[in-house]
Amino acid sequence: MNRILGFLIFSWLFISCEKDIQLQPENASAKLVVDAQIETGQPPIVILSKSLNYFAELNGNALTNSFVRNANVTVSNGTTTHILKEYGIVNNGITYYFYTNDIANPATAFLGEEGKQYNLQISVDGQLYNATTQIPLLTKKVDSLWWKKPPLNVDTTFAIVMARVTDPAGLGNYIRYFTRIGTNNIFLPGGNSVFDDQIIDGTTYDIPVSAGVDRNRPPSSLDSSGYFYRGDTVTVKFANIDQASYNFWNTWEFAFQSIGNPFSSPIKVLGNISNNALGAFSGYSTQFKTVIIPK
Repeated sequence: MNRILGFLIFSWLFISCEKDIQLQPENASAKLVVDAQIETGQPPIVILSKSLNYFAELNGNALTNSFVRNANVTVSNGTTTHILKEYGIVNNGITYYFYTNDIANPATAFLGEEGKQYNLQISVDGQLYNATTQIPLLTKKVDSLWWKKPPLNVDTTFAIVMARVTDPAGLGNYIRYFTRIGTNNIFLPGGNSVFDDQIIDGTTYDIPVSAGVDRNRPPSSLDSSGYFYRGDTVTVKFANIDQASYNFWNTWEFAFQSIGNPFSSPIKVLGNISNNALGAFSGYSTQFKTVIIPK
């Protein structure tokens, strides 16, 4: 009886000490967000925007207004510096702005090459931002690509794509992969798209390739468990990347997957842009492999 009484008294004291706490989210000042890349045989592409507050309403106007216009953007390959030009494309009534090679100034324009380092400089609103990336040599490769049937308890319209990959001896080989279905669609990164070689260093191994994810679509529309469909033509874009690019996408994807999970650990996304900007400048040494899955 005394134990029960003591427990009730303790519970009453605990409840009586409760206090309502109201958290007011801070309206942080906007930061520059950089999404920049250069890959083998392709021009540099730089997308600049301003960060939005967590509770800001996201619509077409807000998205269009978030793009940073009229910035001075240059990319150098160590010997040549090219001033990128701003372009805009319209899709579903929304104009998307980006910076890339100026077709009116081909003398200094260049494409990405393996083994080269690239420097990005952005000047906007009186602020200067810098970043460096490298397109590594294509040393880690996909040897072959094939498909197989899913387990018996899985929908038979699905198919699994497999890849045989060879990792060269020596740690420090980082990769990012994308997939495309058909020939007219865009390449989408996997849900977990970056990997290091801590465990598989110097080996050849077989691994399933999960379908890329369109993160602009509602989560309910992504539930195919990474499978492809019978009848798909699947192209895998396999890219060697440097450590800074790996660190950014690894931490970014972890943070993205933690959204809405109250039990997840906080993580800092590790970008490589100076002056407290968000985002990254990434270099990709790319390889493409295609498999046709029969119906």
